[in-house]
Amino acid sequence: MEFCKQFNARTQDKSGKTLPVIITYYSDKSFDFVIKTPPVAIQLLEASRAKGGSPEPNRKKVASVTKAQVEAIAQDKMPDLNCFTLESAISMVAGTARSMGITVKD
Repeated sequence: MEFCKQFNARTQDKSGKTLPVIITYYSDKSFDFVIKTPPVAIQLLEASRAKGGSPEPNRKKVASVTKAQVEAIAQDKMPDLNCFTLESAISMVAGTARSMGITVKD
């Protein structure tokens, strides 16, 4: 019950969003948790206003996003990604968009 109270208190401003959480549970029944940023795929769907990814992403495109939106998602997700530069984070987000059937426009 204590976890639910703390989780709700820390995520009041992010209601309705999918948030990954890493929970560490200790033997003395205490716990610690870290709330991550929403997954890139979820952020891309919100930015493009698409309902879902394409079943054939190389043939059928479902939506498009701008480079500015991709950069904003990369900056938001930067602490959780395993890259050191913003350019590599943008490349990772653009790759996720491509695999979902979302085109990135200039």
